[in-house]
Amino acid sequence: MINRSLAVLGLVLVTCGATQAQTSKPIKVGVFVAVTGPGSFLGDASKKTFELYTQQFNKNGGVDGRQIELVLYDSKTNPKEAASLARKLIDQDQVDVLIGANTTGEAMAVVPFVEEANIPFIALAGGSVVVDPVKKWVFKTPHTDQMSVEKIYAQLRKEKRSKVALLSGAAGYDQSCRKNAKELSARLGIDIVSDEQHGSGDTDVTTQLTKIRGSGADALIYCGAGAPSALVARNYKQLGLTLPLYMTVGVASQAYIEAAGPAAEGSRVTGSAILAFADMMQDDPIYNVSRSLHDGYVASYKEEPSAFSGYAYDALLLTVEALRRAGTTDKAKVRDALEGLKNIPGVNGIYNFSATDHLGFSADSMWIVEVKDGRYRKVD
Repeated sequence: MINRSLAVLGLVLVTCGATQAQTSKPIKVGVFVAVTGPGSFLGDASKKTFELYTQQFNKNGGVDGRQIELVLYDSKTNPKEAASLARKLIDQDQVDVLIGANTTGEAMAVVPFVEEANIPFIALAGGSVVVDPVKKWVFKTPHTDQMSVEKIYAQLRKEKRSKVALLSGAAGYDQSCRKNAKELSARLGIDIVSDEQHGSGDTDVTTQLTKIRGSGADALIYCGAGAPSALVARNYKQLGLTLPLYMTVGVASQAYIEAAGPAAEGSRVTGSAILAFADMMQDDPIYNVSRSLHDGYVASYKEEPSAFSGYAYDALLLTVEALRRAGTTDKAKVRDALEGLKNIPGVNGIYNFSATDHLGFSADSMWIVEVKDGRYRKVD
């Protein structure tokens, strides 16, 4: 399956002969993801994707005959653990490129070490603050919380809805999303009529939702990621709320549907088109690369890939393409190659990096999907 996506990305595999492939020093890619902890459904999908497609890529010859050595650790959804692992990967494992941080808090904890060490880092976190303002050595592949809010607001305006209630968690991504939702509301014709928050360890949000029910809101946006999203959906159903419930990109996974059960039905989520792959058109410029991820992932794991699978997939493909173009593992040259990538189709969009843009795509590539019969389907 990987062959199709490599062709899409123009990754011309130059195999330098069996002897060189065996003796060349491998390229070390350091990865830390939230395999455990409250962000585990983000990190588990990322881990599976890295393991599967590193293996598949190496089978196809690696980078100019050099194999990729994946050095992967569990950050436990803990910013302090993420920072410690980043230092270990840089100082002890001496990796050539760093990828990771499923959550914004983890990413921001790592940024100072990355900037000090001068090593290319591709973050897997949704918060816009990760790359805005631009940081020299930091790139990211996920859509941002700001994009999620903009996409939802556009949909609400289309449906003649303008009164929004916010419910936000306490994590870095959650608060970044909340901040952007409030700042964008006036400019985009939205009135925030309720602004509720919950703590990181809360096991019930009915108090907040009860206040929202009496606020006059005609839509509810949850700014949060990971396990709490299922709690919000269950409490929402228990209270019999009927206003549309929108989840942002931090929830874009089949794991949310499984955790929330029937309560997920009817809720809407922003994320990559891969969430509703069955609804993609074959002439979509990212269809082939999305199909490569989808088909390979389903064949290997017997489950649908999530948006977080896509973030990992794109991070690996962008890393490989930058290494190929740089022709070396010199970190400064790899960073420059990353920043120079243009018109690269990925699962999340067409990447066009620049000195002023280390995300590289717009909200146009983001979809709104709705849970119908336990599956995500595109909202027209």
